[in-house]
Amino acid sequence: MKRDLNLIRKIIVTVEDGPTGFVHGDVNIDGYSHEEIGYHSYLIVNSGLAEGFDATSTTDTSPDWRIRNLTAAGHDFADVARSDTTWNKATDMIKDKAGGVTLEILKQLLFAIVKGQFGL
Repeated sequence: MKRDLNLIRKIIVTVEDGPTGFVHGDVNIDGYSHEEIGYHSYLIVNSGLAEGFDATSTTDTSPDWRIRNLTAAGHDFADVARSDTTWNKATDMIKDKAGGVTLEILKQLLFAIVKGQFGL
């Protein structure tokens, strides 16, 4: 399964939009399968943007991770990725210059765009 940066963004923003800061049950995103969300939740936890746990069973066909809550870095990512304008600017730059990037480079690019908006 290919990594989908848009799905990572949607999961993080969905978790942050929750009322308690703690995820109860599964994260559901329209248009994405349970397998896609489970795998991308694993990537989010693995990158340090959230805390979670492995719920994979022997009958699963892909990693099935669940997010419990965002870390401070996850909230920072949500803050800079939430704006469609900032997100589209970053993903357009990626398409034009590189075709693809790591999640860490995307985070740095998003932060650089926001810093530029403040003249920092």
